[in-house]
Formats: sequence, C-alpha cells, structure tokens
Amino acid sequence: MDKIKIGDIVGRKSYSSDIFFKVIDLFPEADGRKHAHLKGLHLRLCARAPVDDLVKIEPSALAAYLVEQTKKNNERLHRIFTRRMQEKEFFMGRAVKKDQKQVEGFDVPGRVLHLDGDKDYLELCLTTYKQLGIPADGYNVQEENQPAEVGKLLEKHHPDLLVLTGHDGFIKGKKDFTDVNNYHSSGFFVEAVKKARLYEKSMDDLVIFAGACQSHYESILNAGANFASSPRRVMIHAYDPVFVVEKIAYTSIYDPISIKDIIAGTITGFDGIGGLETRGKYRLGIPKSPY
Repeated sequence: MDKIKIGDIVGRKSYSSDIFFKVIDLFPEADGRKHAHLKGLHLRLCARAPVDDLVKIEPSALAAYLVEQTKKNNERLHRIFTRRMQEKEFFMGRAVKKDQKQVEGFDVPGRVLHLDGDKDYLELCLTTYKQLGIPADGYNVQEENQPAEVGKLLEKHHPDLLVLTGHDGFIKGKKDFTDVNNYHSSGFFVEAVKKARLYEKSMDDLVIFAGACQSHYESILNAGANFASSPRRVMIHAYDPVFVVEKIAYTSIYDPISIKDIIAGTITGFDGIGGLETRGKYRLGIPKSPY
C-alpha cells in the first residue's frame, strides 16, 4: 500500500470509504499509531482516523466522483436559472403596465459577506456565487476568530446577507447533544452571530446563515441567526449555505419566503438546515439604461 501523505484523497476502511476526505495533517497518538486529520471534499466535516484505517482513492474513482458532483451542481444551477426567469416575468408584471412589457429591467440582488473557516470551501462558494450572479465578498477566517472579525468586516462591506461557516462536529465521547460546549465550533458561531446582531439587530435588514456539520442548531438560532445547521446533527454540504442565500438574494423585498421553498433548494434538506421566515433581498430596477 502506498504511504499516506498530506494532500492525499482517502476513504476510511471502517466506513467502507463512504466519504472522500483530504488528508490535512499527520500526527502520532499516545498509543504509537500514526493518525490523520481529515476534511471532507464536499461535506463540511472534519474527522481524525488512524492512518492504517485509510485507503487512497483511486484516480479513476476520484474522477468519477468529481464528474458526478459537477453534473449534480450544474443541474441545480439550471433549475435556479429557470426559476429566476419565471419569477422575473412575475416581478415585471407587477412593476409595469401590460402595454409597457417592452421595457427591460435589471437585477439588484442582495450582497453577501461570507466568512469561512476553510479556504477550499470558501473558494468553492465564491465560484458558485459568481456563477449565480450574486455579489459576494469572502474571507478565510478560522472559526475561533470569527467573533472578533465579523464586526469589522460588516462595517467594511455593509452586506444584506452574512454567512458564517467552516467546520464543526459533536466531540467524540460526549453524550449530551443539548450542551453547546460539546461541539468543536458551535460556540464560536453563536458568539459571531451575537456580534453581528450588535451591528444590525433587524433580521430583515441583515439575514444570517451560520453553522457547519452537526452544529448546535438551536443555540445558533437563539443567538440571532435566520438560518442554521444542523437540526438533526447531520453533515451538510459545502454548497448548502450558497443555495440558502441564493433564494433570499433573488426573492423580491416585497415577498416573505416560505421556509419550505428555501430548504428545498439545499442538498441536505430539513435534516441539515432550518430557520425562520425571512423576507427577500432582491430589487428589480426599471428601465435598464442602454449605456
């Protein structure tokens, strides 16, 4: 078997390689066995495992996985653009008279500020925001530093939507799922949301998504987030925050959005994402200048 190295894509033999991970660190344990820190390729999951439980993913299997992920993402993007075309017709219909349908409008979607504890995930999200036509500013800020940094970045960018995410998880060996101290990063997300609410109290003026895999959903919502993970303490996909804020960013300011419609656009669904009724942040501009 090839030696496992930092940067390798691996699976855990004890879990039948059900999730593909990237090796981000190698270290010895007290028992003398070498262990690895792992992060999911597309799931916001950090894990650790003995190196002898890891197997490298064959290039052909990895290529097939990446092709499948790209295919699924493109299908989601297609559904989003189809939905937007239908909604745009409705928005135009209530903005202009029937005999003025030749007037062309322009989009002003909500602007996003995204703080992510993982640089790779942040880049994936920023690429997807760009594909979706959502103006976004992103920063790689470790989860424990987000409470200290979020206020300054809000003052700098004045966004309509704030995303606070990265990695999280229920600490191995703990039993009480109601105790926020039993999670790796949930406490940091809670504090960052509280700091953000000092900047803007209104949940309509600043829409907040916070959390990662297995995060303490209730505490994050109680801190002031509009949306959070994870109601059933499951893993969430790297793109889930993007698909939540996309629906809000492109729904008219006139319209409240049903939670069902927002969560329907995510990959994980209600097991991984939940939240509160929220109004849209999109504004239609009329007419579009020819210059």
